[in-house]
Amino acid sequence: MPRGCRIRNIVLRVTCCLLIALAIPAELSSRVVRVVIEARQDVLGGRSWGDAGPYERIVGRVYFEFDPTDPANGRIVDLALAPRNERGMVEAWANFMVLRPKDPSRGSDMALLEVSNRGGKASLGYFNAAVFSRDPEDEEHFGDGFLMRQGLTVIWVGWQFDVPPDADDLLRLHVPIAGGPDGQPIAGLVRADWVIAEPTTTLALGHRNHWTYPVSDPESGDVVLTVRRGREGERLVVPRSEWRFAEEAEAGVRESLTHIYAPAGFEPGGIYELAYPAVDPRVVGLGLAAIRDMISYAKYDPESAFRVRHGIGIGISQTGRFLRHFLYQGFNVDEEGRKAFDGLMIHTAGAGRGSFNHRFGQPSRDAHRFSAFFYPTDLFPFSGRTQRDELTGREDGILEALAPEKRPKVFYTNTGYEYWGRAASLLHTTPDGLEDVEPLPEERIYHFASAQHFVERAPFRDWRPLTAEGEVDAFRGNDVDFLVNLRALLVRMMAWAGKGESPPESRYPRIADGTLVPIDQIRFPEIPGVAFPDVIHVAYRADYGPRWPEGVVTKQPPELGRPFPSLASQVDELGNEIGGLRNVEIQVPLATYAPWSLRLGLPGPQDELADFRGTSIPLPRDPAEKDRTGDLRPAISSLYASRETYLADIEASARRLVAEGFLLGEDLARILDAAGRRWERWASPIR
Repeated sequence: MPRGCRIRNIVLRVTCCLLIALAIPAELSSRVVRVVIEARQDVLGGRSWGDAGPYERIVGRVYFEFDPTDPANGRIVDLALAPRNERGMVEAWANFMVLRPKDPSRGSDMALLEVSNRGGKASLGYFNAAVFSRDPEDEEHFGDGFLMRQGLTVIWVGWQFDVPPDADDLLRLHVPIAGGPDGQPIAGLVRADWVIAEPTTTLALGHRNHWTYPVSDPESGDVVLTVRRGREGERLVVPRSEWRFAEEAEAGVRESLTHIYAPAGFEPGGIYELAYPAVDPRVVGLGLAAIRDMISYAKYDPESAFRVRHGIGIGISQTGRFLRHFLYQGFNVDEEGRKAFDGLMIHTAGAGRGSFNHRFGQPSRDAHRFSAFFYPTDLFPFSGRTQRDELTGREDGILEALAPEKRPKVFYTNTGYEYWGRAASLLHTTPDGLEDVEPLPEERIYHFASAQHFVERAPFRDWRPLTAEGEVDAFRGNDVDFLVNLRALLVRMMAWAGKGESPPESRYPRIADGTLVPIDQIRFPEIPGVAFPDVIHVAYRADYGPRWPEGVVTKQPPELGRPFPSLASQVDELGNEIGGLRNVEIQVPLATYAPWSLRLGLPGPQDELADFRGTSIPLPRDPAEKDRTGDLRPAISSLYASRETYLADIEASARRLVAEGFLLGEDLARILDAAGRRWERWASPIR
């Protein structure tokens, strides 16, 4: 955008803030008590988006009040210990952004509220094929306008209190500090951990640059730093003489309550873990209530600045787990007893929840196979249906707290990575991993076979073979495109949540038909230079201390009990997953796409799983390459007579997926274009 236009926009924003904020009533009828609109402007100069017409962008602040005595808020940890205003309410506020049709009568009367992953905005990138932006203004940020063409009101609002403090363009929720009844600060144990990737002398206590609790007493006996070599390896205490609370900066080493410093450095490949005392816990669980009340405000408040009739929520990765937590703790019912969301799209959450509602909770900590270990993420129960853990005798289900009429329609969408890296099989198996469990009528489960956690465009950022010269090339990264499926599924969710039209039946690997198996039963082909994993992420029966049922962790680190079994999809003769939804890359293959990647070339154990990413192993181009590498997989030249033959097979595969409801006809050109580039990358010079 030209500099002059940006200056005019700033002037318009200030004017809107002064005029519109005065027009919003001081008291609204829901627990959103005040909305201040700081800027309001046309999207892309008033461009029209099909039947929905032009869109506008609204930016501002939203102020909440929460009643500590209301049963709808009864599960918010420490809410009763938060300061109250003169009405006896607990206050919080957040920044927000909304995109909506300027003429609401032309829209779909439906909102898509994205629960923002670590303060960002992903929906336009995921659904509009747009460039990701925290401040979408320019044409590239809106892509092909898919969400606008659906007539959706798109809502983002802060829910996470601890997003990086030095980033003004992140969404955040400002929450109060809980205090003791006698006015004394509340104390407790906090934990931080790191997998050291390269030599360093300083480690920040916060996860991914997020705000963190400072140590309250650096000399406390509760301060313990350990190091170990493996995920469950023996913890060795690092003597206090070798480190201190400080950081190395340009001006030298300075004392710090949010960093640790070791003059000799921290060893690459080591897993360091620090337990330490802190005070003044934030009321983390207000994030769950803020999301609930924001969608209720949009649906039910007659004075809403972006009124709709129906609400769909989407969470991706961290915030997919957030939405599972939201459901499990019954937050889909607001303080007025009304249903909040009509539909939820819970993407790449696996069977996890997270640190979203406990004392000293750190929402960013995500407990993967080889990072942020053992935080309260992968916890029983896992499935929507109520099940019994025979080992503990506990019965529970993700939807147990919600009456059937208050439950939203739910899509659980996962890639192969979540089966390997987030115990996703527990969504639809018994806790012992021996039998299938059917989803509830209001649930659908879709597995994107062989895909990794996110779609990565080749050439991948590590564009070098993982294997040695003379072996088959294998690359860390995986470009199986499930974003086209999400577009189609959003259309199906709109019809299901808004009109009651049933979406496609669930599609995921099952024990009964042999497509869901323990990893030692997966028949992965022998490929020279490529090792198959012998580990998979598991959920533990973890003990966080006797006060964990009330949301207070007293054991840092937790004591790990017997794990729940994790299963994964069986594969075909190429090594591509059989179970679930097989996209065109898998039905018409040029490569083996593994949803897992080993930590080859990274410090520490080489046989452990790398976070988030898969592996691409191109097929041999022709018999000569096949013979040279000893690859037993078929050559591309034997599968397809030409590029034209390959593209014709891709189109036929895509059209079948359109007929099944998993692709949109408008995306055929996009799929064929990507297939053409894939051919040039993996099959050239075959003609």
